[in-house]
Amino acid sequence: MNTIQFRTSVLPEDAEVVREIVSSTGFFYAIEEEVAVELVEEKVIGGEQSSYRFIFAEIDGRPVAYSCYGLIAGSEHSFDLYWIATYNDFRGQGIGKLLLEETHRQITKSGGLNVIAETSSLEKYAPTRHFYLQMGYTEAGLIRDFYKMGDDKVTFVRRL
Repeated sequence: MNTIQFRTSVLPEDAEVVREIVSSTGFFYAIEEEVAVELVEEKVIGGEQSSYRFIFAEIDGRPVAYSCYGLIAGSEHSFDLYWIATYNDFRGQGIGKLLLEETHRQITKSGGLNVIAETSSLEKYAPTRHFYLQMGYTEAGLIRDFYKMGDDKVTFVRRL
């Protein structure tokens, strides 16, 4: 695998890049894909005033994964990890791990102490839950039937 470069600037064309990455995974509902794109558009319009922060993992100048995170309103040092996704063709190569480590570094640089991530309890999300555990997160909560009947929200937290 070629060297991964990280980019924190957000370009207008990143909205479609994010749509492609998220769509390629097969993990998200259409409405979730739209939300992912809207967050990029919000960042492009709002610039530094936007509370959303992005990191793009690029190989040979092509974005292959991204994370989106932000300080939780009302908190001095707790951040939500809103999105982390890797283009399906690049999954299983350790890119997500490197991207999350970089995300943690950026959060720490911003004074962050806690990172909160949420995912589904459905079986197809078992690798996602395992990923968070492998990355030092602990399961902090479960809300039954959150997304839909039988699809619980699992919350993970990591102290940096």
